[in-house]
Order: sequence, then structure tokens, then C-alpha cells
Amino acid sequence: GADGDSAGERIVLLREQVMSMHAELATDVLNSPLLEKITTDTGLPVYLLSRKVAPLQQSFYFVNDGMSGDGRYLWFYCAFPPSPERTLACVDFVRQEITHFPETQFNALPWVDPENGEIFWGSRDTIWRRSVAKDDAPRKVNALPQEVVRGRQIHRLATHLSRSVDGSEFFMDTALCMQWMLGSLPVDGGDYRLWHRLDRNHNHAQFSPTDPDRVLFAQEFHTDPITGNRFPIEDRLWLIQRGQSPRPVMHEPAAVSHEWWDADGQHVWSVKADQAWRTNIHDGAVQKIAMPDHCWHAHTNRDSRLIVHDCVSGFMKHGVFRRGCASEVFFLNRETGRSIRILENPAMLGRLEAGYHIDPHPRFCCGDRFIVLTTTLRGQVDVAIIHAQDLIDRTS
Repeated sequence: GADGDSAGERIVLLREQVMSMHAELATDVLNSPLLEKITTDTGLPVYLLSRKVAPLQQSFYFVNDGMSGDGRYLWFYCAFPPSPERTLACVDFVRQEITHFPETQFNALPWVDPENGEIFWGSRDTIWRRSVAKDDAPRKVNALPQEVVRGRQIHRLATHLSRSVDGSEFFMDTALCMQWMLGSLPVDGGDYRLWHRLDRNHNHAQFSPTDPDRVLFAQEFHTDPITGNRFPIEDRLWLIQRGQSPRPVMHEPAAVSHEWWDADGQHVWSVKADQAWRTNIHDGAVQKIAMPDHCWHAHTNRDSRLIVHDCVSGFMKHGVFRRGCASEVFFLNRETGRSIRILENPAMLGRLEAGYHIDPHPRFCCGDRFIVLTTTLRGQVDVAIIHAQDLIDRTS
């Protein structure tokens, strides 16, 4: 309602003020001895983590920001092949340390508190949190109640943890045996709140950045757990308002993909072929933006003037995709209409590397000062940082 929108706007304004103060205190990340500067074939500087705490290190899935608001902390995924499990590590750009936290195996992709760099992750039926301090211990935040779980297997606690703009809840798109549930868990340990049950797989749920009662979620490819029959995506984008039934975002069903919220909370973004779609959640009007190449994943800065996206190399020409295939990352300056190719990732089609979903997943971080992504430039899976201003200068 109007009161909720007003409260959400006040919270967003307060957070922007805090982020502005953080920017003034931001550390000089790019001069860190923990980063190795390399120059791509397009002449752009890219900064890779120079120290390994795990054989495979990769950036967060693009929906969640892995960096604290002041740029001091950068969290990333770790893997130790052939184990399929992933854990978390953190760079501290003030202490110039990288610390691996082996207790952070997760089945809900993590969320970083922008104000202090604390990490929240899901394991089995529980959300946990910890700080970067080495002598800190994981602390339980909340858990699915046993009267909901009832001894059933939890396939997914949440796709990626998403915190409400008022900070009070995490949203849970839980896959529980043969049931798919939308709900929320209060950060203060309060009771689980069921929003809706679904009869097929939906995922990638994300709280609105301005309204604590509104959530975007996605219809996903669905494999029947008994027969193995696979059902395609028919209408990808959905919204649910607390206390109401879900509704589609689009007027007509559309099989778009890889969605994220616009910072204004009034539009959602998605990608389709060589376009990025910006859709008004109220009237369904779609603005279609042509991208430099086939669009795989994308992300926008806070005012949506800048877009970074990845693509499968040669997909538009050959239409071939395999996990771990060669990929490229592009930047589009919508203000000038100019774009630039940032880098090309060599293929890593080995069974081990490809099994960890090593797509670039580029994302704006730290008040849009940086873009963080996964790269294979050195023939291994690495975390990379790019200075956004370098890209703006080249496309102005």
C-alpha cells in the first residue's frame, strides 16, 4: 500500500545516504597487493585475485552483491573438486587478507550485509550468519519449522537469499520434496510466514528493492520428480504481493530469462536473445534494449544508464551451448549508445569445472564503482574486478 511504499522509499533514501558515506571511506581496492592487474585483448585493465584459498574461486550469482557497500569486503564462492559442495571466502582490502570459512557450505546462495560485510547463508533448513572476524562463530538466524518440513527432503532452502528492504525478513522459494513453497523467515527468529504453494518448480525469488511486501519470482524448467518428464518455461516472470495470489508480470506469456529488479522497484529486467527487456510491473509495458551480442545474463547500475552482460561466444552464429563454454562480457552505455567488449573467457569444458556453473555473471558492486565477475582468463576459474569508470571513459 501507499504507507508501505512510503516507508520503503524512506529506507532506500537512508541506505543511499549510508552508501554515500561509505564511498567517502572506501578503500583503494584496485591497488591491493591481493589483486593482479592484467590487460585484455581490448586494452582494458582487469584485476584478478592473486591468491588462491581454493582450487576454484568464483563471484556470486549476479542477483546478489558479494561486496560490502564501502568496498572493504568481497565475498566469493570456493570449490574443491571433485566435491560438489561450495563454501565461502572473503577478501578484506584493509587488512589485505583472504580468509576461507569451510563451515559455510550452502544450499541457499548467500547475501552480504552492505553496511558491515556480514554474510548470511542457508544450510539444510537453517539460515546462518557470521562476520569476517576469524574468532567469530556462525550464529543461527532462523529455520524452517519442523511442522512445515515434517521429515521431508529439502532440495532447496532458497535459490538465493533475498532480504526485504526494511531488513526484517529473508524470502524463501523452498523446494521441499514434491512441493514448492513461497514464504519468508524473519531475521529476529520469528515464525515462518507462508505466502503461497505452487505445483511446479519456481525459483529466483527476489524481494522488491522498495516494497517489503512485494516479491518477483520466476517460472523455471520443471522436471517431474517421478517420471522425469521435463516441462518448459511458458511464462517466466511473476509477482506476489503479501496476502495475495501470484500474478504474471507480462500481459502475454513470455519465455524470457535471468531477471532482476530495477532499483526503482517499478520495473523488472530480463533478457531474451540479443535484447534486455525492462518491464513496468503495473501496466506490463516493455522497453526492449538492443544489446551488443546474444544476452545471457545482464545487470544494470542504479539509474539503469549502464548495462553489463555476458554471452556465449558464437551463440548467435552457431546456437551451441555447453556449460563451461567460451564466453564474452560486454558493456553498454545507454546514454551514448556506445558499447565495448570487456573480455573473452576461454572455454573450460572439463567435467569438474563445468559442473560448478562458472558463467561470468557480471554485476555492478560498491555503489556502481566496480563490476565483479567470474573469468577463466588464466586458464582457471577466478574472481575478477573491473573499474566501471574505465568502461564509461571508453564509451563516452
